[in-house]
Amino acid sequence: MSNVVEQLKTKARQRTRRVIFPESHDPRVQQAAQKFRDEGLGHPVLVLSKHLNAGNAKAEEANCSTEFSIGDFETASLSDEAMIETCAQQLFANRKHKGLSLEGAKQALDDPVLFAALLVKTGFVDGSVAGSIATTPSVIRAGLYGIGPQPGRKMVSSFFLMQLADRAITYADCGVVPDPNSEQLAEIAVSAAESHQRLTGEQPKVALLSFSTKGSADHPRVQKVRDALPLVRDMNPSLAVDGELQFDAAFMPSVAARKAPDSNVAGQANVFIFPDLDSGNIAYKITERLAGAKALGPLIQGLEKPFMDLSRGCSVDDIVNVAVIASVLAE
Repeated sequence: MSNVVEQLKTKARQRTRRVIFPESHDPRVQQAAQKFRDEGLGHPVLVLSKHLNAGNAKAEEANCSTEFSIGDFETASLSDEAMIETCAQQLFANRKHKGLSLEGAKQALDDPVLFAALLVKTGFVDGSVAGSIATTPSVIRAGLYGIGPQPGRKMVSSFFLMQLADRAITYADCGVVPDPNSEQLAEIAVSAAESHQRLTGEQPKVALLSFSTKGSADHPRVQKVRDALPLVRDMNPSLAVDGELQFDAAFMPSVAARKAPDSNVAGQANVFIFPDLDSGNIAYKITERLAGAKALGPLIQGLEKPFMDLSRGCSVDDIVNVAVIASVLAE
């Protein structure tokens, strides 16, 4: 298959969605917004906060010596009283059942990431990309408070889209849920399958991973994965899913023929569900560093609208690629 990033960029150019960048004082984000706009990938909106005003800011990355002018972009300002009022009313509606007052909602909007989430919720923009500075828990909290969960979902999780030399595969969860139980594993699997299909156009084939394949070992950790399988099938009866499977049985047809000959997924899987955050996080980094894969993510799933996270070590191109994914996922 061709490079999935280029496929996604082609889709983004056909849509021209509005994507907001709340950490616009980060030089990497400034460069990414310029690239996102200049390559016709979408319409960037930058948050004006106390860190960045309407004057010029220098993009100081070593590989970029151009002047950055906030005036060249559409902005959403934390000093815009009408915009703050709209967002505060939305946040109050979202969180008043938790005891949040309208005044408390206004004070909470000092956070540009939460501000961005509310602008996604109210339809001012189609998606958001944050996390070059904010931590993953902060980004997820802003998404939950500002946007809320996708209908039918009880939790937020994450996935990585891994571009290999000849294909794209999905890993989940690698960034959010430390030790999911069987019910959570099932929801992660269904969400990851939907994400994979929307981004790649492929029919998902989901492997629930373990250190055991079809009863080769017995342990409470294995049983957790076994128990997730019927729950996934209840949630989506048409989904191709199997487990428990070791990674080699899920990925390699020759191993699948020996270890799981009756499986409709083994040896063909393109969506891999890890039993815990340790294994998922380690696996994506090993795949990235040893196999030379391009890791796109962590990409947040389970929210009503696209609200993407970044690694704080992200590059300019990483930010652009995640913004492209936010654009493609926007309905």
